[in-house]
Amino acid sequence: MLDLPPLSEVLADLHVLRLPMRVRFRGITTREVALLRGPAGWGEFSPFLEYDTAESANWLRSAIESAWLGPPTPLRDAVPVNATVPAVGAERVPEILDRFPGADTAKVKVAEPGQTLADDVARVEAVRALLPNVRVDANGGWTVEQAVRALRALTVSGPLQYAEQPCATVDELVELRRRVPEVPIAADESIRRATDPLRVARAGGLDVAVVKVAPLGGMRATVALAGQLRELGADLVVSSALDSAVGMAAGVAAAAALPNLSLACGLGTGGFFETDVVPVGGMNAGVVPVDSVEPDPDLLTRLAAPRDRRVWWTQRVSDCYFLVNYG
Repeated sequence: MLDLPPLSEVLADLHVLRLPMRVRFRGITTREVALLRGPAGWGEFSPFLEYDTAESANWLRSAIESAWLGPPTPLRDAVPVNATVPAVGAERVPEILDRFPGADTAKVKVAEPGQTLADDVARVEAVRALLPNVRVDANGGWTVEQAVRALRALTVSGPLQYAEQPCATVDELVELRRRVPEVPIAADESIRRATDPLRVARAGGLDVAVVKVAPLGGMRATVALAGQLRELGADLVVSSALDSAVGMAAGVAAAAALPNLSLACGLGTGGFFETDVVPVGGMNAGVVPVDSVEPDPDLLTRLAAPRDRRVWWTQRVSDCYFLVNYG
């Protein structure tokens, strides 16, 4: 159990960075993150800007765990990872997949506002031509009727490994799983943004549980929840929240501590950054190693956010700190 360090210590070595991105992802082209350094190493605090203080507190809890306690005991020395294909035109798919050397699985973003089902089908087909395993992620963007139509169109030429959060609510996921049983359903937001992260599994709304370290409050909390989800019959995938290499290392550490890991994890999104906090490393031969990350001092300087953004993030850390609970 970790005792919460004083706020002054949490803020003592705070680095606020702006990471430029190669492609628009989740509506942004620059990712802001705050890195903390503690006695056990580095932690990342990077809730998306629209998240409120209550939701963001878990992200700070995770960062403090990483920096003051370090990772749980690993059960493997490498973790298989999937490629992630944002909502780009089908012609850009080969370029995107080149950033994920050795991956045999890709998660493809679909249901992007302003795009059509035909765009999604073309993107999935382009991926399917190059990799054997394809997943799609709609981020809750479809109604049940839209999801039924989309999943049938997306499986005309081949199966989907699963569809991640095709609809927004638990009841919709349950209904969709009943109506399209041939496509496994994965839940993400219905776990990490829910007051009861087990409800979707208990209701029969998923085949696969996608768990993310920062939103769930840390590596150990993620491993514990994953065990409960596994007992309810779910396969498990550990994924990232568009983290820097520091946050990604926490996700890899959590995946490495799981007793069962049969599916590739979504822990390779560092390739979306033009520059990350470490100059080299990451995915190779479809896996990422289980290792600690030490940010490069020159990159910390070069990627440093303007002073007003550092002030903003310092206040955000302070606001979240008083909601962090290790009890």
